[in-house]
Amino acid sequence: MKKAVKFLSVLLTLCVIISSSVIGSSAVSYPNNVKTMSDSILLVNMDTGEPVYEKDADSKRYPASTTKIMTYIVVVENIDDLDNTRVSIKKSIIDQLKDTGSSLANVGDHVGETMSVIDLLYSMMVPSGNDAAMVLADYVGDGDILKFVQMMNDKAKELGCENTHFANPDGLHDEDHYTTARDLYKISTYALTLPRFSEISNTCEYTCEGDDQPLVTTNYLIDANRGGEYYYMYAKGIKTGTTDQAGRCLVTTASADGYSYIAILLHAPYKEGEQEEYYTFTDAADLFRWALTSLKLKTVKTSKTPICEQKIKLAWGKSSVNLVPEKDITVLVPSDINDENITIEPDLPEVAEAPLSTDKSVGTATVYYMDSDGNKQEVAKVNLVPEENVERSGILLVLDVIGTILQSYWFLVLIGIIIVILIIYFIYAKISKNRRKKRRNVKHYRNF
Repeated sequence: MKKAVKFLSVLLTLCVIISSSVIGSSAVSYPNNVKTMSDSILLVNMDTGEPVYEKDADSKRYPASTTKIMTYIVVVENIDDLDNTRVSIKKSIIDQLKDTGSSLANVGDHVGETMSVIDLLYSMMVPSGNDAAMVLADYVGDGDILKFVQMMNDKAKELGCENTHFANPDGLHDEDHYTTARDLYKISTYALTLPRFSEISNTCEYTCEGDDQPLVTTNYLIDANRGGEYYYMYAKGIKTGTTDQAGRCLVTTASADGYSYIAILLHAPYKEGEQEEYYTFTDAADLFRWALTSLKLKTVKTSKTPICEQKIKLAWGKSSVNLVPEKDITVLVPSDINDENITIEPDLPEVAEAPLSTDKSVGTATVYYMDSDGNKQEVAKVNLVPEENVERSGILLVLDVIGTILQSYWFLVLIGIIIVILIIYFIYAKISKNRRKKRRNVKHYRNF
C-alpha cells in the first residue's frame, strides 16, 4: 500500500510542477486599487495557474504555522490509514514545547494514551496545535524529529521550492526556517491534491475522540460564527500562522461564480500586545473581491481557428500552411476588455521545413490586452501547430541538399582552392613548356 501511496505522490508532484510551468505570464499586470499590509503576497487564479497579483513573492520570509502544510504532506504520504493508525502520546514530546509560547490543541490531555492520526491532523490544522505537529513528526520520523524535518526539506526540493528551508515541523521561529510566497504556493497547491486536506483545512470546529471540548479554527476568514468582520463567505481554508518575527501569515482560497483563487500572504504587521490586527484576513478578502469581480476568463481563439500562415519548403506543390493554437486560447483579462483590445502576435521562423505534423509546434503566439493607459499587457503564450500534416518531398529534399552544398562556405572555399591549384598548374605547365621549347632550340642550333 505504501508503494502505491508513494507512486501517487510522485505522480501528483509531477502534475503540480507541470501545472505551475504552464502559467500564462508572471509579468502580467492587472490594474487594481487594493491597499495591502502584508509584505509578501501571491494571488493566483487556480483555473489557469496564472498569478494576478504579486508583491515581493520571492522574498524569504518566516512562515510561522503555515509550516504545518508541509508537515501535513509528509505525514499523509507516509501513513496509509489515517483513521485507524494510532499514535502514542509521549510526555517527553509535549514537554519540549514548554515556555515556547506555542499554540496547543488538546493533545497534552492524552499523554500515556493513543490518538488516531486523523484526530492529530485535525488538532494540528484547525487550532494550529504545535503539540500535534511534534507528535506526528516524532511518529513518522521513527522517534527522530530531525529525520522528519529532513523529509520536509526533501519534499520541498522535490516540489521545486528554491528558497525554502525547514528547521522544525511546527513553525516556531528559527533563523534557518524560511520560505517565500511563491514556494508556499507550490507547497499548498500540492497539498490540495492530497486526501482529506481540503476537508480538514476548511474545518471550523472539530471534537477529537475522548474530548469534551471542540477544537476551534484560528482562521476567522472561514468562521461565520466567530469571524466577525473578518469572515468572508467565499473563503475556504487553509492555514494561518503568527509569530513576532513572522508577523501574520495566511494561505487561503476563495471560489465564486465558477472562478477560484489562492492567496499566500506573509509578514503582515503583528506584535503581541501592540499590533494585533488581522491584516492577512483583510488583505485576502479585499484581493479576492477585486479578482472575483474585476477579472474574467475569455476564450480568444479556439484550437480550430487559424492564427497566421507559415511559409514552408520541401513540400511538393505547397508553399505555406495555416497555423492554429495547440489548444484553445483562454486568458484572464479585466472584465471591461473587449475583443478589439486583445491582440495576438506570432513568433515564427522565416521558413519552416517539411515534414510538419499537427502535434509538433512550429512557433508561438503571445496574447496581449491593451490596458486603460494604452499599454500592452502580456497575458498568455501558446504554441502554434500546423492545421494539417505536411509531407516532405524526397526530390525537393535532394535538390535542397545539393543547393545547400553548392552555397555552403566550405564548398566555396574548396572551389576556390581548386581554382587556385588549376591556375598554379596552368602557370607551371606554361613555364615548363617554354623551358622545353628553349632547350629544343638550343639543341637545334648546336647541330649546325
